[in-house]
Amino acid sequence: MDAAALTSARDRVLFHLKTRGPQTATQLAHRLGVTPMAVRLHLQTLAGEGMISFTDERRKVGRPSRIWSLLPAAARMFPDSHSELTVELLRAVRSTFGEEGLDRLVGERSRQQRDSYRERMPGADAPIQARVEALAAIRKDEGYMAEWSCEQSGWLLVENHCPICAAAAVCQGFCRDELEIFREVLGRDVSVERVDHLLAGARRCAYRIEKATRDPEPQTAGGSGGPASTGRAGGSKEGPA
Repeated sequence: MDAAALTSARDRVLFHLKTRGPQTATQLAHRLGVTPMAVRLHLQTLAGEGMISFTDERRKVGRPSRIWSLLPAAARMFPDSHSELTVELLRAVRSTFGEEGLDRLVGERSRQQRDSYRERMPGADAPIQARVEALAAIRKDEGYMAEWSCEQSGWLLVENHCPICAAAAVCQGFCRDELEIFREVLGRDVSVERVDHLLAGARRCAYRIEKATRDPEPQTAGGSGGPASTGRAGGSKEGPA
């Protein structure tokens, strides 16, 4: 589901809850350019379909705020890269060839992915921001609903959806290799840290990218950290030099 392809208000509500996280009806109405009443009608419909739910958060003053968020059932509205078949194949490889065979399979897939990314990425002499932007574009094309933004200390790459989530849950090698691929194709003059991880319970995967302050040391594949904020996709201001 891509923002440019959305035709119904219902899809747009799901898209914004997916890419921006839990929100109130008023916040959604502002993003969609419609009235809160119109948004509430769509929210009620989606809730009846089991796609979303709400929690009422108390505030110091005034009525509680009703916060809407996606339920697992909404995942079917977004690309999943044939998750059921993929999981079955991975389990078959593991049972037939063992963990070593599965590792070899994931490693070969990662090698091909790395080579493909390098063909589409600018050279190591390009500005870091140009490299981050290129990587985000590649991941968006692959269905990760990726976007990037500038931060005070660097850049943030956010993936609001994981089309291989089911496979990654069965084989952690995908996530491990993904982080290493990012580090390799972005270049040795940057550091990459995973600060949000969908499989660790976050609503997304996010990577903090910073200019290396000295010769890089081997980086260990990170898990999830604390939440990181993101701004408007595309980054309207320049990041650090």
